[in-house]
Amino acid sequence: MVFELKALPYGFDALEPYMDAKTVEIHWGKHHQGYVNKLNVALQGKEELSDRGAVWILENLNEIPDDIRTAVKNNCGGMINHDMFWEILSGEKQECFGKILEKINEDFGSFEDFKKEFTEKSVGFFGSGWCWLVLSDGKLEIITTGDHDSPLSLGKKPLLVIDLWEHAYYLKHQNRRNEFVDNFWKLVNWGRVEELLG
Repeated sequence: MVFELKALPYGFDALEPYMDAKTVEIHWGKHHQGYVNKLNVALQGKEELSDRGAVWILENLNEIPDDIRTAVKNNCGGMINHDMFWEILSGEKQECFGKILEKINEDFGSFEDFKKEFTEKSVGFFGSGWCWLVLSDGKLEIITTGDHDSPLSLGKKPLLVIDLWEHAYYLKHQNRRNEFVDNFWKLVNWGRVEELLG
């Protein structure tokens, strides 16, 4: 199996003005594509692994041969993390609703408390990585992962994610990650997050 870059569910300019078209174009077409390409190179001759799919790979990293494990982890994580990042964004502003809102209120006390914690962890994260809302043992929690590590490798179910690598925001916001995180909340596709909760 050869992995392919997933199509964006919208045009490059669909997230304007909160995420600029040039950033989306480069982020998806260069960075995301690069992880897909490098994953395919790392798995050449290992079709028995790639045929099991990206989720299986991240859930079973200990079964990846030592000599390619780091490259596979980094690039499979880069690919699948970005897949989710793009799918939980939308240019149509939405309020959190339904079962996901109920679960957030149950596990965090209120949506505002959840948003505050997620924002603080995102803005304060050192280096390159991701901030996630995950389901773990039936409870929602907010975690961060460095580089392209995935909650899937930790046995957790990802529901919402923000990309904290500088390439996600530098063209528009330079070093002002806080502005990027603030704009992120205007783009969340809560309908998709609701679907992922199941």
